[in-house]
Amino acid sequence: MSNALVPEFAVSDFAASKRFYCRHLGFACVYERPEDGFAYLALGKAELMIDQIGQGRSFDNGHLPRTYPFDKGVNVQIKVPAIAPMLVALDAAQWSLYLPPEERWYRCDDTRLGHRQFVVADPDGYLLRFYEPLGGRPIS
Repeated sequence: MSNALVPEFAVSDFAASKRFYCRHLGFACVYERPEDGFAYLALGKAELMIDQIGQGRSFDNGHLPRTYPFDKGVNVQIKVPAIAPMLVALDAAQWSLYLPPEERWYRCDDTRLGHRQFVVADPDGYLLRFYEPLGGRPIS
């Protein structure tokens, strides 16, 4: 629990979300408060929190999502050593991908950085872009 930025996702079904992140994507539950519908999850250096809407403390006053998908324009990029094991687990769970696996090269100053990536929506529609780095190459 050392990241400077850790997103917290408001979720409609705590158990379903925890199962999705831990069983299908390989996150570990660092700690949880089931009585609040809260869990702090980690995958490598990536950390995120899930929080059951209406249980424990909720940020409302117009800030809670009301309809699926909950993300509304945000996607979270998460670096992993390899995407293949995640793809196998999601396929076994018959979980559809939002964006199928692809290889993309993004310009960063005078270099292109390669990503092998895919995007999946969690049970509440939060978009998660998992990528494995492919290294860099100079722009010719």
